[in-house]
Amino acid sequence: MSSSRKLVAALALTGLSVAAFAQDAFPGIGRNATPKEVAAWDIDVRPDFKGLPPGSGSVAKGQDVWEAKCASCHGVFGESNSVFNPIVGGTSAQDVKTGRVAMLRRTDYPGRTTFMKLSSLSTLWDYINRAMPWNQPKSLSTEEVYAVTAYLLNLADIVPADFTLSDRNVREVQQRLPNRNGMTLDHAMWPGKELAARAGKPDVTATACMKDCATEPKVASLLPPFARNAHGNLAEQNRLVGPQRGVNTAAPAGKPPAAAAAGVPAGAAGAVVATASAATKAAGAASHDAAAVTAITQKNNCTACHAPDKRVVGPSWAEIAKKHEGKADYLAGKIRAGGAGVWGAIPMPPQTLADEDVKRIAGWLAAGAAQ
Repeated sequence: MSSSRKLVAALALTGLSVAAFAQDAFPGIGRNATPKEVAAWDIDVRPDFKGLPPGSGSVAKGQDVWEAKCASCHGVFGESNSVFNPIVGGTSAQDVKTGRVAMLRRTDYPGRTTFMKLSSLSTLWDYINRAMPWNQPKSLSTEEVYAVTAYLLNLADIVPADFTLSDRNVREVQQRLPNRNGMTLDHAMWPGKELAARAGKPDVTATACMKDCATEPKVASLLPPFARNAHGNLAEQNRLVGPQRGVNTAAPAGKPPAAAAAGVPAGAAGAVVATASAATKAAGAASHDAAAVTAITQKNNCTACHAPDKRVVGPSWAEIAKKHEGKADYLAGKIRAGGAGVWGAIPMPPQTLADEDVKRIAGWLAAGAAQ
């Protein structure tokens, strides 16, 4: 017997002995998985499409499935960002030709959609198959998964409206993905010997530093001095697509948690503002302390949408203060309830700040938002 055959035989015997030991050590506990159970678990689809089941689905069928099971979260055209990030948008016919999405090179582009980043069609098919719809994962049939994938490809102008996606043509469609050439192996950190060997040496190296260590480490959420403004002024960076924070699923639909307590109807128009009472305007000079309010707004990420003197996603503090001078109660209610329509179409979600913080922000705004 050759040495390789001896090795295989030894490994087989070792496996049998381990299985026998497990049965002896834990009698009556567990059993071997049946072929059917293994097949139900083993559903992944690789980038080379190994594991993709035979089947097909048309764009028209996909639209029906999408509107019935997907549009409530993603929008009829895959454009909604009120619950999840947009799926479609940001790609062009030229991207389909080159395989590289030009918008990804723009630092001022406001958002990244799924099709801007997707480099392998198997990823999209596999994710829909195993995780969608959100409330009932793995409930779609193979035909429905192909159909929904085809519908999304059509929305992204990758395939025509009369197209039928199948396991026979999926490789051809892969060659039309706008960002199919966007993945790189230059970092040499991709798993697998074959891919790692092609990529060469990793782009990062490190050696352990065992001297001059800090004796009293401080854990805090802040930017170190060398990183400040490294990517531009965060307060001035716009998100034209809108804030993509997701909805508050802890509250009933259409009823923000603090809206009832504040006495403000859900969905009432408003801006990201603050609270306090018009009556408390004179009652607390401390509540109008700019430094304290700034700390509160930064801690609660209010500054992601608001700046002192210019519009970001929402109005500036100065605009709010000018429009609602002396209306601390109103401002407090708007912070708690959220809303949309007064300052534009982009909504502000209900805020869950502590009452004292809400009063401080509202009082400061009602008193003029002095810096």
